[in-house]
Formats: sequence, structure tokens, C-alpha cells
Amino acid sequence: MNSPDRIIRLKTALARTGLSRTTLYRKMGEGTFPRQVKISIHGTGWRESAVNRWIADPMAYREEGSV
Repeated sequence: MNSPDRIIRLKTALARTGLSRTTLYRKMGEGTFPRQVKISIHGTGWRESAVNRWIADPMAYREEGSV
């Protein structure tokens, strides 16, 4: 049975990855870190599974659709 994917917020993403806020957003722009998902009008987060894939192999991670 698959459990639903959790959404983690910025503070958790930074703590789990060890990245600075600036680096995380730069990597998102480059397509080398998962994109945010909108969870409310003013709220966003990241799919935990996507962040876990990045943590497992940050050098090889590419956002789907990136070259």
C-alpha cells in the first residue's frame, strides 16, 4: 500500500538538504532541484519524495522536462 506523498515546507527542505535558501532557489531555476507545489493561495512546499530523490543523488538530479 502506497502512502500519500507529504508536502514539506521551506524550513524543512533547507534542514534536510543543508542548502541555503538562495542556493535552493537558484537550483530550482536551473532545474537541478525539485519545483515547488502550490498548497494554498500564499503557501508552497515540496513533495517529500522529490526532495528525497534529490538527497539520494544531488549531482544527477534533473527536473523532468529539463535537458
